[in-house]
Amino acid sequence: MDLNNKTVDTLNILLADYHIHYQKLRNFHWNITGPHFFELHAKFEEFYEDAKLKIDEIAERILTLRGKPVSNFSVYLDISNINEASTILTDYEMVSTILEDHKLLLKQLKIVTVAAEETKDDGTLDITGTYIGEIEKTSWMLNAWNQKN
Repeated sequence: MDLNNKTVDTLNILLADYHIHYQKLRNFHWNITGPHFFELHAKFEEFYEDAKLKIDEIAERILTLRGKPVSNFSVYLDISNINEASTILTDYEMVSTILEDHKLLLKQLKIVTVAAEETKDDGTLDITGTYIGEIEKTSWMLNAWNQKN
């Protein structure tokens, strides 16, 4: 297997993961109710705007590596590590679901990192390192918010 293709393949899975995660964040933004509505409505929007930027960056990295980014939702649903979510979740369930997505995103980012290390692909490594740090920090904050004392 061409190692560059391996990186592209792992990036396409990451792209699918981010697309499903993005749509899930939109779902939560639209469907949040209850006493935490205002803070979570705004936070979910912040998260999906960030995911949207990452989707574009991942696709452009795939193109930079002379690959083709997948772009069909049927393919995203087929290859993503992340599943869709119900529209009927509590605020705490939504945050817990995002934390589970973060674990899956981190796992895929580490797979991409290994593939990129094999070819000394510093551009992809720069992206994965940044994303990992951001997800870890956001997860820490969401875990703190999700504590039920």
